[in-house]
Amino acid sequence: MKTKTLTEQFVEQILAVEYGSLPREAIDMAKQVTLDGLAVMLAGATEPLGVGRISTEYVRQMGGAPQASVIAGGFKSSMLNAAYANGTMAHALDFDNTWYPLNHPTSPTLPAILAIAENYQLSGKQIIEAIVTAFEVQGRVRLAATGLKTGAGFHKPGTTGTFGATAAAAKLLGLNQEQTLMALGIAGSRAGSLSINTGSMTKSSHSGHAARMGVECGVLAKMGWTASADVFGPKGFFDTFLHGDAKPELLIQGFGKPFRMVDPGVGFKKHPSNYFTHRPIDAALALREEFAIQPAQINRVEVIFPRFEYVNRPQPETGLDGKFSVQYTTAVALLDGEITVDSFTNERRFAPDAVALLPKVEFHIDDAIPADFDQMHVIVNVWLTDGRQVSKRIDKLSGWIGHPLTREQRLKKFFSCAQRVLEEKQAQRVLELVEQLETLPDVTEIMDLVRVERDAK
Repeated sequence: MKTKTLTEQFVEQILAVEYGSLPREAIDMAKQVTLDGLAVMLAGATEPLGVGRISTEYVRQMGGAPQASVIAGGFKSSMLNAAYANGTMAHALDFDNTWYPLNHPTSPTLPAILAIAENYQLSGKQIIEAIVTAFEVQGRVRLAATGLKTGAGFHKPGTTGTFGATAAAAKLLGLNQEQTLMALGIAGSRAGSLSINTGSMTKSSHSGHAARMGVECGVLAKMGWTASADVFGPKGFFDTFLHGDAKPELLIQGFGKPFRMVDPGVGFKKHPSNYFTHRPIDAALALREEFAIQPAQINRVEVIFPRFEYVNRPQPETGLDGKFSVQYTTAVALLDGEITVDSFTNERRFAPDAVALLPKVEFHIDDAIPADFDQMHVIVNVWLTDGRQVSKRIDKLSGWIGHPLTREQRLKKFFSCAQRVLEEKQAQRVLELVEQLETLPDVTEIMDLVRVERDAK
């Protein structure tokens, strides 16, 4: 008997995921993921530099059969186009969730799932099954890809995210074993996204591209398109992208036992910026509140950080680039006492108070601090004009795995994002529908609500 390849074993596990055997915790997390994902897509449509506007207009100009809704666009396009626009908007604000090892599990996958489900009028249970599958596949590939370093080389949504979206498409389109092998093989030739584009509009399109390619890979495989049947074998994804710096056995080892969206869980962001900036933000906000710091009192700020140059950006070129700058996010937190979507406009970035404070924020690396996101800490020191030095150390983040946001915090985020496009009544109805997702025959009403054109509010 022929020995099964690792890819074949992986596909068997993918196809074995069924709604009826999912633990309640996974179902509940899938609904939380859906709500948060819809929220950041809606808010992403209003991204200050125009990521949502340009993505939507691009898709409008490209045309396409009216199969699936472009969120906040007021129209439908093809499944591929809708997945691209919605995936790009989901990552536009860097407000989409993440987990461990670091990855963005929702923005490359949920838009593909919603596009297919809307077109084929699939049930809420099928959507939940696809979300859990997409997350598990993406998590497994991320675990196995040990050479995929955060902030360097390839950006994860466009690589591991593409496989997650493809696995979800395989479930929703009812692909068999051979077709799913082909879909993953196609995905291997669709994967890719360069981290050098961080700080530009292109970074957010990595998630949009992955979502679009997930749909394409599933549809082509169902139509009989062929590809390598062993994309995770020799000379495949791991050897090509990571030069063999991988542990392929982690694709199947422990798959779904438990599902990774349950343990270690999913991190939901509190601030619309790169996750590595959140500890300095929280430290700055705490210091500002505790010591009633006014901007005019600040002489100097020091952020003590692990060795991670990705977010060492002393003079971000745009508001968007500021999302990836520890110096800028710390400065704005001290100035405004909050971080919002509008903290990253060009107007805020180049406002006189931000321009004045930014050079006073110093980024100092301490090699004794672990660079691993789960293990790291940061320290923010502020020297004041009255001679005082105040300090705050942040280890664990609320919202990070093991420290989940409360339902109240999650809903506050949802409504603050959704109401950038929707009326309160519409947002409330979306919440009601998502929280009973497993009972819905399809997502027509949800997508009709979130499709409303953003300027029509």
